[in-house]
Amino acid sequence: MLRDRELPCLPGYNFDKNLGRTRFHRDQYFGKIHDGVYYLLDKADKGDHVSYPSIYPRGEAQELPPWIAYNGQRLMFKAFFQETVQERWKTAYQIRVVNISFFLEDGTMKISEPSTENSGLEQGVLLRRQRISMPDPVSYRYYDIIDLNIGKEPEIFGRVYKIVDCDKFTRRFLNRMGILVPDPIEVPKDPYTELRRFETFPKKPNRRVDTRGDFIKYDKQVLRFYGYWDDTDNLYGVVHDLEIHYYLADNTMEIKENVPPNSGRDSGFMFLQRMKVPKFFSELEPIGAQDFSTILNTMEDDTAHGYYLIDPLNTGKVCRDIYKDNELNIGARINIFGRKIVITDMDAFTKEYYRVKYGMDDFTALEKPKKSDENCTKVEKYIPPYNGFGSYDDSLGNCFSVMPKPPKIDIIKFLNYDKQGFDSYVLRFRAKMISNVPENRDRLFIIRVFLMDDAISIFELGIRNSGFRRCLFQKKMPVMLPYQEIFTNKKPNYYKPNDFYIGARVNLNHFIFQLISADVYALRHMELHCDKFPQANIKLIMGKLREILRPVYKEFIQYYTSVTLVDEDLKILPYEKLREMICKYSEGKITEHETITIARHYSSHEKKEFYAREYVRRLMHTELLRSLWNDLDRLEEDLRHWDRGRTGFLPRDTIYTVLCGSRIPADVELIHSTLDHIRSNEEGKLDYNDLLRFMNVKVDPLPPASPINIKTALWWASEVEPDCGTGINWCAFVKDLDIKDEEDPDERPKVLDPKCVALNA
Repeated sequence: MLRDRELPCLPGYNFDKNLGRTRFHRDQYFGKIHDGVYYLLDKADKGDHVSYPSIYPRGEAQELPPWIAYNGQRLMFKAFFQETVQERWKTAYQIRVVNISFFLEDGTMKISEPSTENSGLEQGVLLRRQRISMPDPVSYRYYDIIDLNIGKEPEIFGRVYKIVDCDKFTRRFLNRMGILVPDPIEVPKDPYTELRRFETFPKKPNRRVDTRGDFIKYDKQVLRFYGYWDDTDNLYGVVHDLEIHYYLADNTMEIKENVPPNSGRDSGFMFLQRMKVPKFFSELEPIGAQDFSTILNTMEDDTAHGYYLIDPLNTGKVCRDIYKDNELNIGARINIFGRKIVITDMDAFTKEYYRVKYGMDDFTALEKPKKSDENCTKVEKYIPPYNGFGSYDDSLGNCFSVMPKPPKIDIIKFLNYDKQGFDSYVLRFRAKMISNVPENRDRLFIIRVFLMDDAISIFELGIRNSGFRRCLFQKKMPVMLPYQEIFTNKKPNYYKPNDFYIGARVNLNHFIFQLISADVYALRHMELHCDKFPQANIKLIMGKLREILRPVYKEFIQYYTSVTLVDEDLKILPYEKLREMICKYSEGKITEHETITIARHYSSHEKKEFYAREYVRRLMHTELLRSLWNDLDRLEEDLRHWDRGRTGFLPRDTIYTVLCGSRIPADVELIHSTLDHIRSNEEGKLDYNDLLRFMNVKVDPLPPASPINIKTALWWASEVEPDCGTGINWCAFVKDLDIKDEEDPDERPKVLDPKCVALNA
């Protein structure tokens, strides 16, 4: 008989449900896997009836499966177990701390032990992740969250673990599930670990002096002192010049002797090798005195299988005092194995070391004693006079060696002023010859001054049908100043770069030249280095001009107030007016180069173009058509290759390199004139699309230009006027002149109208 679950289990309330049944077929029940998929069951699925209570009340279980709801979540417990140890001294067991992880998604567990260095144990994962069944008599189920809590002792595969703590997430999760979590329990102490805390006296102490701290702190730091040893009391004794090195890393010293030349003694003499110098020396130390330990006795004759005892108290060891850094200073007398050495000076690093560490401020050097018969007169080498063969440096080399050597160059100056890209460090001046011969008066020259070795070269610009050809007039060489004695033993003076400026007269190998112009690079370089070129120093020039115009300032203002009005805010004084004013009042005190410097500094930035853009384009088209050049597409491809950002602009030097690589059939001066007429952006980069349109002979062609000498007509020496603009800013010039009227010194000159004042402010 079967009992009805709704009736109490009492006698008389049970009855057989099959009484009166005629059909005994089995009902068909279907379980649902997911929508549209079912399978046949023996009985209806009324829930998972387990023999232990669930963590959720009936009807409130989560709808999501646990492998989704608790994915990546686990409970962490800290536990320990006691392990018996048979072979360890004074300890019968040891305590091992482990971490127990319970994974909520599938109910698996893992036990791991944190690794400890030099523990001698196989630590790490002690039990891999798996479902662990409970021990008998409840082995039919597995460990769950209700079986793991602080204070419980789960038995896992014969080993009992004591749970003592859990993490914050585990405590919060169990409390929400209605499980009370006790307070943490203290882990018992390991007897072996406690035993090792007490220091034991070793039978064979390995005593080593730790010098690594000083080595790391003072490595490569050496104190250098200068001193002497007076040995004049002995026969043939001298005063030895010594150099003392003190190494801070290990407190060792070494002494070197500076032997003068031709003294009859070996040079580079090591006076004392590097060692720890004792203060008091009586005898040499026996062998083994520097060892850190003392051996008392040795057992067995065979040292390989014997053993020895070490004296832990170092009985009989003698400590010798050595020199330290606090005993070395200027004036100190140190005893180096019986030799009295006096310290006279120290280097800069040593002075700073004693100033910082010991607070010393007085570093007055002492003088080295001299013998009474010592000759202190410095004997200079006699150099014979120059004989005129070769240069002075070549002849001087024959006086110092039997085998002549080439003269040494100033390598530092050579590296600083060697050619770097477009910066050639060569100053070019146009000059004319000053001569009584009528044929030489019209001859023009280009004088190049090389800054790397102060050499000078002269190139003649031969005028057509003048009888003089275009060629090198003087090769590159240093030129001596005129009117000085040559055949002497003193080195003559040579021309320097600051001797060359516009308006100067120079005598180069008995030819007199007057410099009448300079290229833009020379003017700019002299202005950037105005400390070496006073003719390009605008402050010195304005000071000289201020002193010249101060007595005649009223006359100067009245005469030059009628200036050209360019716009409402800027007044321009023509360059011819400026040059006329300086020549009238300076009376030769202001040179032509200084006048050009003033004009360039106060330029209105309206440079007069000697050749228009269309004229230069006609010359370029003429050269391209004459040479049948048709590689414009290849040139465009090369320019776009260098323009990685596709901006349409490239630096001038890059475009110049590409043009030279494309073999443009044009002169260098024509290429530079072309680049001067190409549009540029604010950064100074050129628009190469404008260059391609400029050189395109098929689109908007121009008629051929009349034949001219391009190399002569387009370069800087062909310009009649200097590169200083069409005029100067009158308001800025008068403001920087800063001359007050003597009648009313508190007021500015009346020539400055409010617009000029506002402009200069």
